Order: sequence, then C-alpha cells, then structure tokens
Amino acid sequence: MAGIQEATQMVTSYFDPATKLIYAIGAVIGLIGGVRVYQKFSSGDPDTSKTAASWFGACIFLIVAATILRSFFL
Repeated sequence: MAGIQEATQMVTSYFDPATKLIYAIGAVIGLIGGVRVYQKFSSGDPDTSKTAASWFGACIFLIVAATILRSFFL
C-alpha cells in the first residue's frame, strides 16, 4: 500500500511542471502563429482568416487539454 501511495505522489508531482511546460509551448506557438498570420496579412493573402483560426485553435487546444488532463488526474 505504501508503494502505491508513493507512486501516486510521484506521478502527481509531475503535473504542475508539465502543465506549466504545456502553457509555455502554447504561448510560443501563439507567438509564432501571430507572426505568420501577420506575414500573410501583410502580403495580401486572402487565406489569412483560415490561418489565424487554425493557429488560434491550436493554442486553445493546448491550454484546454492541459487544464482538463490536470483536473482529471488530480
């Protein structure tokens, strides 16, 4: 029983750093996406809204997935 509790504590101790890492990755992806959308907008590409929606959706997915996984396992 003590081994299972120790393993549970070890696994749950990784969630805070992993969640922060996923948030940081989401922020970097958001910045990269913003720059790419700006480049497309500046060049006059008519497909800018589709690109913006896909990058924004990817950032939201990362943040929501990290939050849901953390709340599900903790």
